[in-house]
Amino acid sequence: MNAKGITKKSWLSLSAIRLIPHIILMKYHPSRECIKLDIERWLSCLNLGKMPDTTLGVVWSFIQLMTFHPEFRSLFYYRIGWFSKTLHLLCCPMPTLYIYTEDIGPGLFIQHGFATVITARKIGRNCWINQQVTIGFTNNTDRPTIGDNVIIYAGAKILGDVKVGDNSIVGANAVVLKDVPENCTVVGVPAYIVRRNGVKMRESL
Repeated sequence: MNAKGITKKSWLSLSAIRLIPHIILMKYHPSRECIKLDIERWLSCLNLGKMPDTTLGVVWSFIQLMTFHPEFRSLFYYRIGWFSKTLHLLCCPMPTLYIYTEDIGPGLFIQHGFATVITARKIGRNCWINQQVTIGFTNNTDRPTIGDNVIIYAGAKILGDVKVGDNSIVGANAVVLKDVPENCTVVGVPAYIVRRNGVKMRESL
């Protein structure tokens, strides 16, 4: 193992000490199955390999993500709810990533969560959200619903009581104010469809 690898392993070993309360919650919290699926998804998206089947392997993967990825910390703290309030001092979440969503399915991946606000009504399974994204209200009650396997690229805004269908893509800096059908790619301000079911087109929402 080279010097860089030794340094990383040493830092992870030290980090594991501060993360002991987090590890206990990861293993025994009611959301533990969802957290495990989150870990698996993040490892895949970050090209860190497949999550080991052993308990030690899962714990070590969790330590890596908590140590080096503050966006994952924010998602983990969301999963464990009020328990997180006592743990922030040990391992800080992403400071400019705000998650205020009632229901988030397993496998949400947040890449570069800088200046990102997630206030959807619901987010499905295995979604991907980039930096400077706003998913938010247009009044006191209206906010978006995001389906499964949705990708939302940097700077996009999805606002109001709209639905983004399963397997759809919201392009960078797009502004979505109307429903997006399933299996579509949308871009632009306001957003319009440029691909539906793999076929290129230009269609208004």
